[in-house]
Amino acid sequence: MIPATSPLAANGDTPDLPFYAASGDECMLFEQAWRNRLPVLLKGPTGCGKTRFVAHMAARLGRPLYTVACHDDLTAADLTGRHLLKGGETVWADGPLTRAMREGAILYLDEVVEARKDVTVVLHPVTDDRRTLTLERTGETLLAPPEFMLVVSYNPGYQNVLKSLKPSTRQRFVAMEFGYPDPDTEAAIVASETGLAPDRCVPLVRIANALRDLKGQDLDEGASTRLIVYAATLIKAGMKPAAAIDAALLQPLSDDPDVQAALARVADLALG
Repeated sequence: MIPATSPLAANGDTPDLPFYAASGDECMLFEQAWRNRLPVLLKGPTGCGKTRFVAHMAARLGRPLYTVACHDDLTAADLTGRHLLKGGETVWADGPLTRAMREGAILYLDEVVEARKDVTVVLHPVTDDRRTLTLERTGETLLAPPEFMLVVSYNPGYQNVLKSLKPSTRQRFVAMEFGYPDPDTEAAIVASETGLAPDRCVPLVRIANALRDLKGQDLDEGASTRLIVYAATLIKAGMKPAAAIDAALLQPLSDDPDVQAALARVADLALG
């Protein structure tokens, strides 16, 4: 177990932390999971702040962070490492999982279900009470230090039968559900991220929430907090609000002209 002294108490007010506005007790839950050597699964829609949350917590806990964006071609060897030719010799190069275990870092696997199935096989002994990683090519068996933590994320709304976490994998993690912040908090986040006046961020959040109500009808996914930040950034840079809203909040959501027209009408109604 990590010593009882709380890194959050010591570092919680550090001004250079990646900004994150907590909506509940997720920061304390993450710290307790880290202190007690428990892996964490983050669930939530695209652009709701999962990656920023992990970066924030890694900084607050004073741990190095390795982030891997998972994809269809990601293999177990990409995580653990492989032999490479260097200067006419074959040398072993650690992958991010191996480096994180050696250093006692936090490893974050974003959209873990996009990775190939052999990745989860490697993760199983890392996520149970063994906390070990066997490198067959080097003959090593690494035991994770107390400070090491594995965090994975995925978007349940985007997954299907062919891409989902097996129960045997899901039940190895402490799960945390993420959603979009309440409107006031989201407007404050956008203002903090972009420097745009809070009263000018409120209408953007209102539009985004109106678009989110369309999820499951005309849209697979609603407007994310990230897209609101993009729109506010363009407005702060001098672009007209209508053009910024179209480019950042409407165009990324659909390529269908009819859906685009409907989204524009929804945005106009949200603005009043």
